Amino acid sequence: MANNMRYFIGNWKMFGVPKSINILDKINTFTNFNKRFNKNYKIIITPPFTLIESFAKRFKNKSIFIGGQNCYHKDSFGSNTGSISPFMLKKIGATYVIIGHSDNRAEGDTAKMLKNKVIGSLNNNLKIVFCIGENKKEKKKKLTYKVLRNQLTKVLEKKFNYNNIIIAYEPIWSIGTGKIPKSEDLKKISKFIKKILKGIFKTKKPPKVLYGGSVDGSNIASFKSLKEIDGFLIGGASKSSKKFIDIIKNYYR
Repeated sequence: MANNMRYFIGNWKMFGVPKSINILDKINTFTNFNKRFNKNYKIIITPPFTLIESFAKRFKNKSIFIGGQNCYHKDSFGSNTGSISPFMLKKIGATYVIIGHSDNRAEGDTAKMLKNKVIGSLNNNLKIVFCIGENKKEKKKKLTYKVLRNQLTKVLEKKFNYNNIIIAYEPIWSIGTGKIPKSEDLKKISKFIKKILKGIFKTKKPPKVLYGGSVDGSNIASFKSLKEIDGFLIGGASKSSKKFIDIIKNYYR
């Protein structure tokens, strides 16, 4: 994979019905007509569980990859009502899974649970988007680096296949607020994250690091100069084909 590869990952959260596949059809059409970009970026969409199988079938061997927004911390089958295991995600066509999103951490995901989710996902050959980020209170107390270090070191281990792990830095205070970190701060934080990852995995080429939090077509250009950022985890703007496409177009403009 080229070093300049950029990821554009759409997290739909609790959004979407079967006809929402039209959004992806328009995004796919855009990528097909913009071949010069194809070697530079990868598009991943994570719809709700109810849509993964149909979306994965439609876009198999095409330019859009489908993933899950979360998974359960036990693999295979079990008596856990309402839960979806990594094994089940893989069987319905998911190739990626988001783990550690602040929404799920707030609902009770512990470091131990997150580690089990990572292990189960890697065992099923799912690629992981592992989310980390500090909240407003932690940022105010200047605890950002300590929080990020703990979130990484308490879950990730040297034995894990880091080639199947992507880190998404999503400061909780930025999600849905329209506020984004200053470029210099984001550059320092991204370098710090990669330094921690190098230490965990004992490698000179750590996992990719993405940014997520209020990313849209109007501010995406401000991230272009940040070579430390390997892509973006996009929330609300990914629910609209136009807004999602505008993000990609404006990034490469």
